[in-house]
Amino acid sequence: MQYPKILIAQGGGPTAVINQSLVGVVLAARHGFVQSVIGARYGVRGILNEDLLDLSRETGAHLEAIAQTPCSALGSTRDKPDLAYCQEMRKVLEVHESGHFCYIGGNYSAYPVRIVSEQARAAGYPIRCIHIPKTIDNDLVGTDHTPGFPSAARFVVQAFRGANLDNASLPGVYVAVVMGRHAGFLTAASALARKYPEDGPHLIYLPERAFDPERFVADVKAAHDRHGRCVVAVSEGVHDAGGVLIASKLAPDAERDPHGNVQLSGSGALADLLCAQVRNHLGIKRVRGETFGYLQRSFIGCVSDVDQREAREVGETAVQFARSHDADGSISIKRVGSYAVDYELSPLETVAAKTRVMEDALIAPGGTDVTEAFDAYLRPLLGSGLPEAHRLRANPVPKRLKGR
Repeated sequence: MQYPKILIAQGGGPTAVINQSLVGVVLAARHGFVQSVIGARYGVRGILNEDLLDLSRETGAHLEAIAQTPCSALGSTRDKPDLAYCQEMRKVLEVHESGHFCYIGGNYSAYPVRIVSEQARAAGYPIRCIHIPKTIDNDLVGTDHTPGFPSAARFVVQAFRGANLDNASLPGVYVAVVMGRHAGFLTAASALARKYPEDGPHLIYLPERAFDPERFVADVKAAHDRHGRCVVAVSEGVHDAGGVLIASKLAPDAERDPHGNVQLSGSGALADLLCAQVRNHLGIKRVRGETFGYLQRSFIGCVSDVDQREAREVGETAVQFARSHDADGSISIKRVGSYAVDYELSPLETVAAKTRVMEDALIAPGGTDVTEAFDAYLRPLLGSGLPEAHRLRANPVPKRLKGR
């Protein structure tokens, strides 16, 4: 029996380009491949609840407008499907004659795709299951980078360029907390904000290295003594030598998500603590801190054109692989040459619920900066037209009174 429809959903945190992937699937499927494309509202929960939309009825012009719009057009979910949940999903997929299941999401979103694939095979249900990658954390295994990350990185670069200029105008200490629970790619992107040698961020703290509060204070003092100011980028996922999150030490009763993780982005507690450390130990009066939070995920108007193109292409490629490959899998991006990409289909078990972290070669030996290799890795992803910062040339006028 043939099942002539595609069912697609979006899961996890939104990004600036996740709708490019959605539209890529819908438009690619119109070339006589399937009868229709069904969208599930609010991720896998929408499948379970049969909360579905017929995306085939959307006009091409409206789809292109949706593609340019950040955040998940279908809505998302943080549900963590278990086996029973996935079995119910499979029943809904089958009753709606879905021969293809595409789920746009991160590593945890790849997990239900894998379970549905395995259950469908066991039940003799002929469905092709494809995971389409997205996450601003850039923490998917087996891919050069993940759609959504380049645009979020572009936001971080621009935010730190502005913060650095502000800090140079009114010197002091500025601490910004950036998303990244286990992987520091997004925090590391702040390094590309620098144009001149004395520009910030002067210190970058990543979850790949243990965080020592006493060393942090010493680092800030050294940078402040050297530059007369200090800009700090710190990942929300920094932890001590024992692996305990600094944020969870501050709030042991903090809210947790369905995966059991402490909610890190909904509070400014980490920035407040680090600023208090600086004030209390160094006596610096002008100390400011903030948490970028959700702003970095889907900031409208701050999108990498490279990210837009590749996010569209992973959606299109998912349809191509569903049509021409006799295998389920996750779309992965492979870098070619100075900068080009190819797309491959990776086994779901190599991606689902697995986490990539920054490689040692990308982190400076001191642990508070990145290497030239990271600069070369990220720069092509940021896209064109990135705003530059400029400053006045130092042409001093000789003193007439004070210089005597």
